[in-house]
Amino acid sequence: MAYIFRKHSAIKAKAVAVKLFCFMLLDLLFESRIVASQSLNQDVKTLLGIKPLLGDANNPMLRSWNESNNLCSWQGVEWIMHDISILNCSSLEVTRNSTLAFDPAVAVHALDLGSAGSLNGILPPELGLLFYLRRLNVSNNNLKGTIPQELGDATRLMFIYLSNNRLNGNIPSSIWNLCNMLTELELDNNFFTGTIPSPASSSLHCSFLQKLHLNSNKLSGTIPEFLGSFLDLAELNLSRNFFTGPIPESLTQLKYLKSGVDGLNVAYNNLSGQIPSFDESFNSESFVGNSPSLCGQLLAIPCYASPAPAPVLGKDRGGPSPGAVAGIIIGVLVLAVGLLALYIGLSSSGNAFSENLTSSSLRKDLEEADAGNGKLVHFEGGEHLTSDDVLNATGEVLGKTSYGTVYKAKLSIGSTIALRLLRDGTVRDHDEFLKAIEELGYIRHQNLVPLRAFYSGHNGEKLLVYDYLPKGNLSDLLHKTGTREPSPTWARRHKIALGAARGLAHLHTGLHTPLIHGNLKSKNILVDENFVAHLSDYGLHLLMTAAATNEVMNAATELGYKAPELSKMRKANVKTDIYSFGIVLLEILTGKKPGKVEATNEILDLPLLVKTAVLEERTLELFDLELLRGLKGPAEDGLLQALQLAMGCCAPSPSVRPNIKEVVKQLEESRPKNQSPLYTPPDITSRELYSRHT
Repeated sequence: MAYIFRKHSAIKAKAVAVKLFCFMLLDLLFESRIVASQSLNQDVKTLLGIKPLLGDANNPMLRSWNESNNLCSWQGVEWIMHDISILNCSSLEVTRNSTLAFDPAVAVHALDLGSAGSLNGILPPELGLLFYLRRLNVSNNNLKGTIPQELGDATRLMFIYLSNNRLNGNIPSSIWNLCNMLTELELDNNFFTGTIPSPASSSLHCSFLQKLHLNSNKLSGTIPEFLGSFLDLAELNLSRNFFTGPIPESLTQLKYLKSGVDGLNVAYNNLSGQIPSFDESFNSESFVGNSPSLCGQLLAIPCYASPAPAPVLGKDRGGPSPGAVAGIIIGVLVLAVGLLALYIGLSSSGNAFSENLTSSSLRKDLEEADAGNGKLVHFEGGEHLTSDDVLNATGEVLGKTSYGTVYKAKLSIGSTIALRLLRDGTVRDHDEFLKAIEELGYIRHQNLVPLRAFYSGHNGEKLLVYDYLPKGNLSDLLHKTGTREPSPTWARRHKIALGAARGLAHLHTGLHTPLIHGNLKSKNILVDENFVAHLSDYGLHLLMTAAATNEVMNAATELGYKAPELSKMRKANVKTDIYSFGIVLLEILTGKKPGKVEATNEILDLPLLVKTAVLEERTLELFDLELLRGLKGPAEDGLLQALQLAMGCCAPSPSVRPNIKEVVKQLEESRPKNQSPLYTPPDITSRELYSRHT
């Protein structure tokens, strides 16, 4: 009996111990859950915070948003790692990973909640906190309220689809903060009111925007002129609103619009006036349903000048009185004499009158500067400079060419600028030079070195003032000229190549008149501290004489960047720029310097070198050894795609070379998977994160 009692006591003690252990384990789990919840990934926290704002928490898609669920099971959410690789949800290792929600290296890549069981909430302002968000799709739901201003903080957004909801209010101007990446914007079939907002800066041109749908809303006012500067637009639908006034002439600059109503659609508004001269591929469907006074060939409605209303003269409405007739005759004679005098004056003074009408303060400043009056002309960003600043700066020679010298100049106020002194006898005549300077002074893009000011001295010396980038140029980085820094990784080289391509794309397609670079080479690709590329020396051929331009061409031949057809044409174009870019890309990939080899005095033909290696099946030997460090393989990390693109750019026949848009697209699609932390710094100058296409 005692034995049984002792045994029972032992069993009871064990049971108590097991219970205590279970309670302790539960406590530990509870405590660890509290700690874990405090270290949730920031984007996970954001999604959990906006979940109740989007609508019913029992919505099938939103219900899956739970920190206890693996991130791959969160419906409508695509995740990306901070190394820019998509979270591989087909991998068992990933789907079984219960700690992903606490991994700080995971970010939201896309929110696809279109037709998500009729979301009936609002667009949360916290969407602007999703730093890596590329795609936002909440179309075909029942969302209400306004577009939050904060959405403009999600500067990586490229695709925004808000169609077919019940959103209202004004479209916020902050939407244009996304211009440097924005590709498609669909806001149609909502209840938006007010006008189309203007960008905060006139220099924002949404150079990658291809689709803009604002149709079927309650928008009013006039169609803004600035839409004509979004030169990549293929679809512009403004139909079924309350727009008034004329159709802007600037819309005729949109050369990539699809034909017919699928491209431009301004039907069913209250537009008036004459339809501009659009491409003949458009038809009346794009313009029907407007004011009866909208006229033009596309509507088969001729435009007539409106007759002036007949004046009521005297009390007798049957006809003018004799005195009134005499007054009219005298008035007509006085007007005729005045017009004759004006005509004589204009004839004697040449074109001075018309020049005065069209001159601006900038033009006047340029005229005074070029007249040798020692004047400094400011462009955007250079307003703080004075002539004394520029002339008294301590200079250090950075480089010399046949057409000028570049100096690093330290100002007395402590900042540093770059000065280009144009050599005597190399610049064009007065009118051509001033026109070119004015054109170059207005160009702004995050991948171009901006012209900040122009100075013309008493003795005719001409100085161009630019930003100074202390990191140097791509050539120095690749070939370690004057720098102790390690050779840049493939991720950084790819980022530089993509930035340079985007800068060239802006010159070729982002301006009202395409601008040829004319002297693209690795020395003219400057790099900032975040490895963002900035093209320099663009458009200088517009300032130089034909003889000076030929010297530049000859130098390009010796350096290995000159397209073969230039030996006959002697004039650069977009295709010769593409060839030069291809050489730069080969230089990035191989680490070899094109042009004359000092040891042998021979010209290194990079395209021929690559072609030979490929035929002999030695492709892997082409790549710079520094480039391959840490990479899994050339194919996986986009090296082979980049090599193929470079050879396409260097094709002997200009007609088969890709255009710059295709170059940008291919570089975006072949981003390396193994990237450095500096690949995407959190600043406005480095928006090269995502592809334009899903």
